[in-house]
Amino acid sequence: MLQPQPDSDELARFRAEWREEVERRKAATSATATNDEPPRKFDIPLPTPAAASKATIVSDFPNAPRSASQSSALADYRSAVENEQRGDLDEALRLYRIAFRKDPSVDRLYYREEIISSAAAIKRHTDHGPVAVSKDRNTFIVATKTLAKVIAGFPEHLAFDPEVEEESVPLNGLPDEILVRILLGLDPTSLERFGAVSRKARVFTLDSAIWRELVHATYKPPQLADQTELDSAIARCLYDFRRVYIEQPRVRMDGVYISVCHYVRAGLSDNSWVNINHLITYHRYLRFFPNGQVISLRTNEEHPPQEVIPMLKPSLRMKGLFFGRWRLVEDTVYITNLIEATGHLPISIDSELTEIVFTHSETVRYVFTMSLHLRSRPVGRWNRLEISAFDSVKVATGDISPVVTKHERPFWFSKVRSYA
Repeated sequence: MLQPQPDSDELARFRAEWREEVERRKAATSATATNDEPPRKFDIPLPTPAAASKATIVSDFPNAPRSASQSSALADYRSAVENEQRGDLDEALRLYRIAFRKDPSVDRLYYREEIISSAAAIKRHTDHGPVAVSKDRNTFIVATKTLAKVIAGFPEHLAFDPEVEEESVPLNGLPDEILVRILLGLDPTSLERFGAVSRKARVFTLDSAIWRELVHATYKPPQLADQTELDSAIARCLYDFRRVYIEQPRVRMDGVYISVCHYVRAGLSDNSWVNINHLITYHRYLRFFPNGQVISLRTNEEHPPQEVIPMLKPSLRMKGLFFGRWRLVEDTVYITNLIEATGHLPISIDSELTEIVFTHSETVRYVFTMSLHLRSRPVGRWNRLEISAFDSVKVATGDISPVVTKHERPFWFSKVRSYA
């Protein structure tokens, strides 16, 4: 009869820790059951929007308590990562196995710890939240995700290098504060182009003051409901204002959204052997204004975009022109009170459309509403609007009827210099 082999020291230690963990969890479960409270999960809680405030900083994220086995597994996992980076794959594989035996979810715990530790490096600079200090200690920047790793690999001392070594670069003689002040006057596209010039330029374009001012100037009603929603978005992005500007949906007002629509209409022919079809093209335009007003226009081929776009102003009056109100909720744009802008209606940029509808109820019999999903292709552009609902409302009775959108296509944003 075969005798059982004695347990190795490693297996015995694992079993002892496992038993200790089981007993501890049983005790915790019984204690919480007495208090009629749900059992506590061992993970790292992220800050909720309600908890975000000026006093909240990234480095103050609370850490949930970890068991002894979780701490030991996390330490082994870190050692395995270090050995893998040094090229010692055999030792790394051994440590990985030990770590996963102690805690099957140690990899998730490790990556959460990495997120928290990287966020803890951010220091407070103003009341708007913490910022990270750049390499030369003269510029306050915040970077997260992949960009943070890129910035971390930059050398200690940065400078603008000339294309020809013998030549000098006047920007190197400019004080950092003056350069940041100049960058404050650039639009986001120009900022990113300047950041692609060199590593020092990239550091300067990440200055928190630049993107903070841009975010607070952009995200206000009707882009957001209130300041609390903006504070929640800032906290969610770890006070990286550039990331807020990229990831938080926004309706662009420095141009116009254009939809090019086509359909085929059968024609008439005197020859029975010949079928004639006409390709009909028409355009829809949406121009949004900061005060919550929107202009909707539908034109045929007689009015090409080159002719229409410069005229798309509140003073325009033509067939197919509508005025309405808009607001953005998460990634959906709601347009209401769309009324046709006929010549006798006193509509201006500051008009209250609801009052106009009820004042001229004999003339304005129908108003229209639209719901559009805001999309970004590529990320950060927010340049696509897809119609999800288009309805007509009878003013007298309030009856709602859907409008047929068989040939409608998505709206794509086109920047207009004269609008900026």
